[in-house]
Amino acid sequence: MTRTAEPAAATPGTHGRGLLLIGVAIVLTALNLRTAVNSVGPVLEEIEQGLDLSSSLAGVITALPVLCFAALGFAGPPLSARYRDSHVLFGALAAMAAGLVLRGVAGAFWLFLLGTVIAMTGGALGNVLLPSLVKRYFPHRTGLLVGAYSTAMSVGGAVVAVVAQPIADAAGSEGWRWALAVWAVPALVAAVVWLAVPARPGGSPVGQPTVRVRALLRSRTAVALALFFGIQAMEAYVIAGWTAQYLRDAGLSAAAAGLFLAVALVMIVPVNAVVPALTVRVRLQRPLLVFFLVCYLVGWLGLWISPRSATLLWTGLLGVAMGTFAMILTLIGLRARTPETTAALSTTTQGFGYLIAAAGPLLVGVLRGSTGSYTGMFVLVLVGVVLMAVTGWLCTHQRFVDDEVPGRTSARRCGEEVVEVAGAEAPVVAHLRTDDASPPG
Repeated sequence: MTRTAEPAAATPGTHGRGLLLIGVAIVLTALNLRTAVNSVGPVLEEIEQGLDLSSSLAGVITALPVLCFAALGFAGPPLSARYRDSHVLFGALAAMAAGLVLRGVAGAFWLFLLGTVIAMTGGALGNVLLPSLVKRYFPHRTGLLVGAYSTAMSVGGAVVAVVAQPIADAAGSEGWRWALAVWAVPALVAAVVWLAVPARPGGSPVGQPTVRVRALLRSRTAVALALFFGIQAMEAYVIAGWTAQYLRDAGLSAAAAGLFLAVALVMIVPVNAVVPALTVRVRLQRPLLVFFLVCYLVGWLGLWISPRSATLLWTGLLGVAMGTFAMILTLIGLRARTPETTAALSTTTQGFGYLIAAAGPLLVGVLRGSTGSYTGMFVLVLVGVVLMAVTGWLCTHQRFVDDEVPGRTSARRCGEEVVEVAGAEAPVVAHLRTDDASPPG
């Protein structure tokens, strides 16, 4: 058997200045992906009072963004195939800004929901497109770029959680409206940067077949990724949407509850900066998974049993545990061979995953309204930790979803087998010529 190994060929048309600009645009987009979601939790009580909502309708408010992520995310690959990625993301971020403003001025519940749906357009498209953009334009630096944009996403979410309540207090009567609408400004800034991205800043698809989302539903790995993503997202959105209100109901002030939520979201920042680089190392994937699961378990149990003592520790552990998000984003890229498969896998994972995640905040609101307690919330999230252990173990099995799609030849062509080795460094393609190879055994 003759073995030759060579670095993957550089994508034609690569320009350093264009790649730098698209890298900046990716990071700025990520900064905005959680602002519309995380700005609601700290002022949820004020929204309930201002719009005269029941607890169940408040649950709808916390669940709707996740449903929008699921439904609107499926539009990402078709739009990307027809239009330039930069134009798709410009439109998405401009819609986000408009929706944020509409939500801030809404005087009726239905108008608030409409503003939320419009605002979530940018978040949904950004969620599914950013992993494939990283795979396409920065295939040699997947860990670095995923770390950069997941860190930016957590920074944006943490900043919102920290300042939402102070903005509402400073704005006076109905200040919650300002706490929701002000985030239209950074969304517009990110949108303008996408307009400056040239038509071909770097890599582009070259002769790769399109992968249908439905085909990936036959892949065991893709299904495991979607389930894991959905459960970890459910945990995160319960934290963002209900933790502050739970602490307020437990006797803490609104400012203190918002601060503890902010601690959880701030803890994600350094975690997300390092998790992608660790996840690309195969031997660290499962130990990392176990670490996050333990953090979730201890954090939730501590918050349930003793919400007013060691609160900083419990919320801090939950913040660290949410590093599963950066981990799953990295795994999406590692489980696909091409940008096209990555885009389809990202859509499948996040689209169906967010459908699962949406049930969490909604169920918490319904259970709280019907029982008057948060017991249902804690049972829900602890069962989720168990399910994450099972699906996460499958996700960390070293396979490509391309190889599990019926009828798709992802790695064999004309008598040679191509093995792509993913990692933080430049990928290596090994050509294994089998014409003179002896039978395996």
